[in-house]
Amino acid sequence: MQLDKFTDYALRVLMTLAVRAPARVPTSEIASLYGLSEHHLSKVATQLVSEGFAASERGRNGGLTLARPAEDISVGAVVRAMKRNDPVVECFGTDKSCLILPACGLRAPLAQAQEAFFKTLDVYSLAEVTQPRQALAALFER
Repeated sequence: MQLDKFTDYALRVLMTLAVRAPARVPTSEIASLYGLSEHHLSKVATQLVSEGFAASERGRNGGLTLARPAEDISVGAVVRAMKRNDPVVECFGTDKSCLILPACGLRAPLAQAQEAFFKTLDVYSLAEVTQPRQALAALFER
């Protein structure tokens, strides 16, 4: 299974917030850090806030923070939330136009594979994937 850019960026934002916690980090700073479009990253941030992974504060000293401790944020939960409307194959979504759909034996194995992917990610918290915190912080200072 491949992560789309939106989900990849969401994970990067959360990792940055975890490393910089408890500081507020402006979306513009995160965009600059990764060389990404601030407009696109703002959409990612909005989704992270609406899903309850990040908190946002407007204003001069505004920015993003984690909405809860990094230990309580599962990587699997983040990926599920970000990819909610992005099925692994078309027939898992609303498109039911595939010719072989009524007799397809591939749907069950693909559904199992997708669930195994998420279950693997469920084991890891944001705190665990940012464990080399000092090394990550040094990279953010470049």
